[in-house]
Amino acid sequence: MTRRRILLVLAAVAVVVAGLGLWRWRAGAGQPKFQFDTAKLERGKIVAKVTATGTLSALVTVQVGSQVSGRIAALYADFNSSVKKGQRIAKIDPQLFQAAADQARANLFAAEGNLVTAQVQAADARRLATRQRELAARKLNAQADLDTAVANADAADAQVRAAEGTVAQARAALRQSEVNLAYTDIVSPTNGTVISRSVDVGQTVAASLQAPTIFVIAEDLSKMQVDTSVAEADVGRLRPGMAASFTVDAYPSEVFRGVVRQIRNAPQTVQNVVTYDAVIDVDNPDLKLKPGMTANVTFVYAEKDDVLRVPNAALRFRPPPSLLASSNAKGGGAPGRPGANATGPGSPGGGRAGGAGPRPGAEPADRRTIWTLDGERPEPERIRVGISDGSFTEVVEGEVKAGDVVVTDVSGGPPSGVAAGLRRGL
Repeated sequence: MTRRRILLVLAAVAVVVAGLGLWRWRAGAGQPKFQFDTAKLERGKIVAKVTATGTLSALVTVQVGSQVSGRIAALYADFNSSVKKGQRIAKIDPQLFQAAADQARANLFAAEGNLVTAQVQAADARRLATRQRELAARKLNAQADLDTAVANADAADAQVRAAEGTVAQARAALRQSEVNLAYTDIVSPTNGTVISRSVDVGQTVAASLQAPTIFVIAEDLSKMQVDTSVAEADVGRLRPGMAASFTVDAYPSEVFRGVVRQIRNAPQTVQNVVTYDAVIDVDNPDLKLKPGMTANVTFVYAEKDDVLRVPNAALRFRPPPSLLASSNAKGGGAPGRPGANATGPGSPGGGRAGGAGPRPGAEPADRRTIWTLDGERPEPERIRVGISDGSFTEVVEGEVKAGDVVVTDVSGGPPSGVAAGLRRGL
């Protein structure tokens, strides 16, 4: 009787264990599986570059203004006109300036006449003074007469000097009037092409405070420059002499090339973004490029052929906590990689919940963790990275090779509560 009871108890325990095992198997089989998005490591070319936008302009641009105020009487150049240095390109009405010059010339004539009169009077006063000295030597006149004659001679000489000063003033006024009259002819200061005209015939320009701009002349449109705004995070990758390429909206399928001439140290802050002006010299023999065009510039600062490269999405991937929990429940971590599935800071898969990535300072900038898939479970691999083109990054060091499958994203899997239950061994 005792033996039979023992057998019944053993049979009941066996049934319970089998039922529990069947229940756990069904519970596990009923959970959704993880779906992985993957990509393969491959060898290829990586071109590291910096992009920026800029504006085309002529190397030398001259603003031609007016030194005098007046009405525009004639224009001898227009938009796109080719002009030579010294060529007259506009005319201001000269009547008032001609009249001022004529008046200054008349004043000069009058001043020269007064000078002649003063010179004659001074000569007569000197003769009288000489005669009085001779008479005084023979005691034939009073000393007062001699003193008066000498004083008159000195005064006459002073009048001559004053008249000479008046002549000089009149001559300077005439010169000023002639210069102002000459300024009514607006001439080109350089050889070039007119790219802007700001006035029309009959318009009055006022030069009392500053010279008004009448024309803008580009010295040589066959050589141009691009002024680009490069962000402070990228400016350290540029250097003078670096090759650059760009496109413009007018010719979207054509690539233009230039060379970085200088990187200016003057910062410009727009919406809290600090940028620097990188100036690019560009040849424009066909005159296709025009001032003011927007250029989309690319600077290539590094280029490598036939390197092992990993998609940047794989570098950004971090496994969610539910995947790490199910991996621990199935066997806990990758063989030979203690703590590979831990979620603490500094671990390969560490970071905030939800796969937001490691905390700053958890690993060096050139050390990254990717997750390779060989079967059903992803495994972490530590690598050292090099240059990047925005889509792929060079793998400099690591136990990976071309053809390895890396995880770029994950979906599905058990809810977080089920994963926690699995972790507790329920």
